[in-house]
Amino acid sequence: MDQRAGISAGFTLRLSIRARDPRFVCVVLALFCVGVALFHPTLKLSRSVFDHIIVVDITRSMNVSDYRINDRPTSRLEMVKSAMRSALRELPCGSRLGLGLFTERRSFLLFEPIEVCSGFEAIDTAIERIDWRMAWGADSRIADGLYDALIHFQDLGANLVFVTDGHEAPPLNPRYKREFGTVKGKLKGVIVGAGGLSLVPIPKFDERGEAVGFYSEDDVPHRSTFGLPPKPPSEIEGYHERNAPFGSELVIGTEHLSSLKEDYLRGLAEEAGLLYSRLENIEDLGRALQNPEFARFETVASDIRWLPVGLALAALVVLYGVLPFRLR
Repeated sequence: MDQRAGISAGFTLRLSIRARDPRFVCVVLALFCVGVALFHPTLKLSRSVFDHIIVVDITRSMNVSDYRINDRPTSRLEMVKSAMRSALRELPCGSRLGLGLFTERRSFLLFEPIEVCSGFEAIDTAIERIDWRMAWGADSRIADGLYDALIHFQDLGANLVFVTDGHEAPPLNPRYKREFGTVKGKLKGVIVGAGGLSLVPIPKFDERGEAVGFYSEDDVPHRSTFGLPPKPPSEIEGYHERNAPFGSELVIGTEHLSSLKEDYLRGLAEEAGLLYSRLENIEDLGRALQNPEFARFETVASDIRWLPVGLALAALVVLYGVLPFRLR
């Protein structure tokens, strides 16, 4: 009996001595922390997430190459796609993203918003495959396309992100200006302006989609001939009620060239109750999407394995990096 008591006392003494040894403490701490990490600890946290539908202008002016990526000329559409893929990687899990296209007078929804982490591959692939050849019409009625999106996307529970250069084609007749009074404030969102501020030729393609130069002055209308003329007949040179309701004067402008119509887009944003942001760098779209005004907050189980793993790593650094020098 006395022998057993002596062994127990000796073990307790050695354990007490080891417990005061910093090397032993570091080993035990590292093992304990690794064990905790294996149980996948989580913590309920409230964080901001974002729900968006991005509608991309795929009309022909978006083929203008007035961006540069890695010192290579890049079209507006390719820049927008690169910015979207970068923004997708930055959105926090729990956020949702939907995708749509604009051309002619309509905004067409490709898919409703889906969660960005579980659906990352599907969303990223869809963005990568956006192409101007998907366009179903040659017109570019920006205001009508924006209005269409505001009307049809109201019930999807997401903010509207409308990406365009603002180039209306053919030119607008001010008599038929789109009014946004009935949809203003129905959706939060932002108009993102793409392109440079200098006029640049618009690439022209043949029926096989191969580049064949640029549009010339004779290839495009430089004024609207839709509906009634914007001026009274007495002010229109060469007016004829049947043969020349818009007059006989030859109008040559710059509609065969394109630039970001920033003032126009700012005006549309204000009329529709949206924000405006310009896409100058790839990172700009990500910042626009994570504007605090668009955030909603949800409680999610956040992975905190990094905390015990970090403590285990710190213990090993002390054990093998600090203590040898102190003990020496």
